[in-house]
Amino acid sequence: MKQIDKIYEYILSSSREFTKEELLKNKGVSAQQVAEHLRILRSNASRELNTLCRNKKIIKIKNRPVLYFDRGLFIKLFNANLSDNCEEGIEINHFINLLENKEDKSPFNSLIGFNSSLKNQIEQAKAALLYPPNGLHTLIIGGTGVGKSLFANMMYKYYKNIKKLPEDPPFIIFNCADYSNNPQLLLSHIFGHVKGAFTGAEKEKDGIVEKADGGILFLDEIHRLPPEGQEMVFYFMDTGSYNKLGETDRHRKASVLLIGATTEDPNSTLLNTFIRRIPITITMPPFDQRPINEKLELVQYLLSKEAQRVNKTIKISSEAIKALIGSTTYGNVGQLKSNIQLVCAKGFFDCINTNKDIDISLGILPTNIKSGIMVFGNQTKDKTTMWNAIPSSITIHPDGDKTFLETEDYETPFNIYRIIENKTFLLQEEGMNDEEIKRFISTDINIHLKQFFDRFKNDINRREGLLKIVDKDIVDFAEKAKILAENKLNKKLNERFIYATSLHFSALFNRIKKNNVSFESKIDLSISVESKEYEVAKEIHALIEKKFNISIPNVEIEYLALLLNSIQESFRQERVGIVVASHGAGIATSMVSVAKKLFEADNILAVDMPLERAPVDILDTVIEKVKQVDEGKGVLFLVDMGSLNSFADVITERTGINIKSIDMVSTPLVLEAVRKCSVCDADLNSVHSYLLTDFRGYTNNITTQLSKEKKEKEKVIITVCSTGKGAAIKLKGLVETVISNIGAEKINIISLGLKNLADSVSSISKESNILAIIGITNPNLGVPFISIEQLIDGVGENILVSIIKGKKINVINNKGDKQVIFKSLCTQTITEFITFLNPKKIYPLLDEFVNLTGKYLDVSFENPVKLRIMFHVACALERMILNNGLAYDEDDLDFDKKTIESLKKASLIFKNALSINLTDDEIYYIADIIK
Repeated sequence: MKQIDKIYEYILSSSREFTKEELLKNKGVSAQQVAEHLRILRSNASRELNTLCRNKKIIKIKNRPVLYFDRGLFIKLFNANLSDNCEEGIEINHFINLLENKEDKSPFNSLIGFNSSLKNQIEQAKAALLYPPNGLHTLIIGGTGVGKSLFANMMYKYYKNIKKLPEDPPFIIFNCADYSNNPQLLLSHIFGHVKGAFTGAEKEKDGIVEKADGGILFLDEIHRLPPEGQEMVFYFMDTGSYNKLGETDRHRKASVLLIGATTEDPNSTLLNTFIRRIPITITMPPFDQRPINEKLELVQYLLSKEAQRVNKTIKISSEAIKALIGSTTYGNVGQLKSNIQLVCAKGFFDCINTNKDIDISLGILPTNIKSGIMVFGNQTKDKTTMWNAIPSSITIHPDGDKTFLETEDYETPFNIYRIIENKTFLLQEEGMNDEEIKRFISTDINIHLKQFFDRFKNDINRREGLLKIVDKDIVDFAEKAKILAENKLNKKLNERFIYATSLHFSALFNRIKKNNVSFESKIDLSISVESKEYEVAKEIHALIEKKFNISIPNVEIEYLALLLNSIQESFRQERVGIVVASHGAGIATSMVSVAKKLFEADNILAVDMPLERAPVDILDTVIEKVKQVDEGKGVLFLVDMGSLNSFADVITERTGINIKSIDMVSTPLVLEAVRKCSVCDADLNSVHSYLLTDFRGYTNNITTQLSKEKKEKEKVIITVCSTGKGAAIKLKGLVETVISNIGAEKINIISLGLKNLADSVSSISKESNILAIIGITNPNLGVPFISIEQLIDGVGENILVSIIKGKKINVINNKGDKQVIFKSLCTQTITEFITFLNPKKIYPLLDEFVNLTGKYLDVSFENPVKLRIMFHVACALERMILNNGLAYDEDDLDFDKKTIESLKKASLIFKNALSINLTDDEIYYIADIIK
């Protein structure tokens, strides 16, 4: 394929990935991108791109730098006519109005985030509603307050638009929680009943299914449907027929599109047979995952709503806006709305008898909202642009847009402003002074809104979640310990004390059971033995030994004292951040969600990596999350497997943030990491070391103290690189291959960095028998050392096998004896770069190719050269399959004739085994490597 054709193929494939909106924003592909992708000079790329423009295959877009796009796709995207004379480039902004004029105005466009965070959800909803003949049933999933009901309303409005019926189709809303305690009454409301169907059914009644005929039925909190109700609903979804309660035949018909909404995981709350009948599932994003510009828009919108209610102008400072955004956690947009109502009510009270505007500053905010500015600061650390996105102040006038998007769940059942006016008047009549009135009303406002919003917090579910992980006896004890401490210390402890102590003692009991706890520890946790907290901790320590008949190390007194002292302190102290990354949809998010619910943690973020995405594509996302969560003490990177585990070094290089990585992530590991980082205020190294070596999960089996017999020292091999990651972890995998190949007993392999290497080795040697150190430099610590070069060359492998087997070390270069590491290294390297060929199957062919070439040329290739040849040939074979071989572009073809003939002769093994012929150009490149 010619170079110009390759360039056009790249422009075409890149153009196909653009939507209209992305094209208007990013405007195309640059010559530099083309040059880097095809590995050619930029000047050559520009020359060919201009030729393609003249040939009317691509267009040039005015920009700095100039950008390019496929001509046919541009015409298709904009339905535009392009003149033949546009070689000088087109102005893309000219097409913005054209695009807007041709776009159908959709009710979804009134939603904040319709073209960004809600874009995919809206496309799903449109697809469901447009599906012939009557649309597809849909389930909306999302946490409390994300806007599920509002989104369902927008779906109905869109449904009305596309149906274009003479009359509005019905839209019936029903909350399944209203009658969840009475399944019979619930089903009666949905399907109706006949006279005498049950006690109290004195006359026949139509159900909401009948009322929704020809339209949409929105079932909120659909997970509250009992199983029999779900069965009746999915039968109706299948057949369109149903019966009222008390009827035996399903002879009634209705055409109804069902939209369900739930805050729960449908797989654990709904029948599988029910879920299968809902083909479209839409997941609404939580508030903290929406971009900063949308959060600001939501604040402005909700403030404008309050301004019109009281007919007053509202002024709000940037600090107050940041605090409102940062304080919005478990309740999402609904919580933000409640908080804004609270602060507006306080501002309204301050100017109730004046013509002044409502002025909202950081100073008037309640403590729980005010502390949100710290959360906002941590969310946007190292993001100057995002921080500066908040204006110094905002003024909202009451004469703005009168159209509001109501969300009934978060509409207070009272008018807070009327309450303030009425109570102020009554208190003034009673002779109270302004200061007393202010204090009284402020308390009243807090009580009203707190009682209203507390119903969404769902603390019961949090405790149920904890009981799935920790034994009930431990949780009960933690709750009693909390009450004891509050009485003794005369201060309030938050719920995190229960979660922290429950998880801690569960893990501790497990460690004691496995004889993995030292009772002689002398750890200074910087808490005074004279403090009240220390006295209370001693009391709790004694109670737990008595309760569970188990000996607890005395260091736990210091830990408990520190916990009692710090749990009610500001959670804005610098902490170790945590990023959890895992392959698959929603796996990391689920683990992080559990941790957030139990600990109200805000120093942890999740990254889900779809299996179809390459690691390099997800790296920028991971780096972004690391920057968000870093508070200055480093970030713990918890991953499941594979390439994700090698990100730590790259992230540190690009961000300067200290990263420690642990693989094989699990929910208990995430919970323990959050507990350690959030509660104990530990540094990154100590948390990493504890999780890697000491933590063994939680257990529900509490046993008496086991014997403390000293275990036999385990055998250890240490791999070393500059940071303890990257190369050291690769070496660890190679050494594991050798151990497995010779069937050796269990040997622990530890990866270390050069920093404090001597101290680390000394510490490990106290508990373990170090067999060898493998790495980039000899630390000269009296332990057998094997260099990376020796390991790859084959000599080191012989040495390592001799050490493991306890034989005399033989350093004779006997490469033909053991080549396990070379084979493993070669196979691993090839695996990362080829797609269609099986690395394990082609390795013998590659090995034979190199051996034959050496035989024909009468040379012996060293392992490093052999590895380069085999890697290049593997990629060349892949290119032959794709018909995309390299073109040898060097003018000098003065190769040794014997070399070329030998390579061609050796390459016949690929033709015989795989029916693949290497081209002359590929042979020339191999000859280059040999030369």
